[in-house]
Amino acid sequence: MATLLEKVKKNLILDHDGDDELISSYITAATSYAESYQKKAAGFYELNSMDPTTEQAIIMLSSHFYESRDGSTGGFFQDNVKASEQVWNVVNMLLRLNRDVVI
Repeated sequence: MATLLEKVKKNLILDHDGDDELISSYITAATSYAESYQKKAAGFYELNSMDPTTEQAIIMLSSHFYESRDGSTGGFFQDNVKASEQVWNVVNMLLRLNRDVVI
């Protein structure tokens, strides 16, 4: 199975290795965000398998970080100021599907 790095690069349509370290740091940040949002312990996904919806959220969020690293919306939607907000809405919706409920 492809690694998250390979999946993010495929999502970004990147075929070079020049930004692998940068993308890996975005994957780490996105995974940390997912664990926090889902109320899971830090490092949870290092020890446990990741549901496909969580994986998709991490791929999307890592790609967003890469395309918006200068603080702009970035990507294909750079002329739409709501695009960044929509990415976060979709990511959070996907992460909610595997969120641990804390009562």
